[in-house]
Amino acid sequence: MKKLLFIACGIFLFISNQSQGQNKKSKATMEKQTIYQFKVEDLSGKTFDFASLKGKKIMIVNTASKCGLTPQYKELEALYKQYAAKGFVIVGFPANNFASQEPGTNAEIATFCQLNYGVTFPMMDKVSVKGDDISEVYKFLTQKSKNGLQDSEVSWNFQKYLLNEKGELVKVIAPKTLPTDPEVLNWIKS
Repeated sequence: MKKLLFIACGIFLFISNQSQGQNKKSKATMEKQTIYQFKVEDLSGKTFDFASLKGKKIMIVNTASKCGLTPQYKELEALYKQYAAKGFVIVGFPANNFASQEPGTNAEIATFCQLNYGVTFPMMDKVSVKGDDISEVYKFLTQKSKNGLQDSEVSWNFQKYLLNEKGELVKVIAPKTLPTDPEVLNWIKS
């Protein structure tokens, strides 16, 4: 009888501990993260710490040099120049995930952006924005379990992710929606 009671207590404690571990685990996986946890490299190989953007509204956009949407660089740069002093920043991530439209090296991308569009907003190291080799930043942007807002998939070049002054994802904007669309401008101004 004592053995049976001892075994029953052991099973109860095991199940209780498992349950508590599951609760802690599910709380941790559902805990909303921010962009500020990430450090990446820019096109020149320097470390870029997203924590340096605390208090600013951020637009993250995956870019490509040989895409029909590439002229959006011009509008992105104009938007950045107009609102940078008001606490808004654009961060570009070149990616070659769609029809090999960003085949260049970081140096070639930097030259292209500067020569053709005068880009001055921060441009990061070329990354993957989907698939098995997706970058950590894009895992955060596309997974609700990490960003707390929604699951999404980057559907093409120039998809825009809007983050508030707390580094939280608040909106996903389709690639063909121009950076100067009223939806974007109203968000920046709000």
